[in-house]
Amino acid sequence: MDINDFISSFCDQFEDTDPAMITKETVFHELDEWDSLVALAVLNMSEKKYGKCITFEEMRKCKTIEDLFNTVKEK
Repeated sequence: MDINDFISSFCDQFEDTDPAMITKETVFHELDEWDSLVALAVLNMSEKKYGKCITFEEMRKCKTIEDLFNTVKEK
C-alpha cells in the first residue's frame, strides 16, 4: 500500500475538488466538498480497493489524509 496511490484514490471520491489541493498533510474534514456521502465513498474505497474496513469513528479520529492512510494500512 502506497500513500501516493491512496491519495490518488482518495481524490477520485471528489467531483469538484482540485486534486492538486490534496496532499498527505491535508486536513480532509476541512475540504469544502467533504460530507457524509464522500465519507461513505472513502470507506467503500478503502474496503474495495485495499480490502481494509474502517469505521466512521476511526475515520473521525483521523485529522490528515496521512492519518487516514495509516489507519487503513494498520487494519
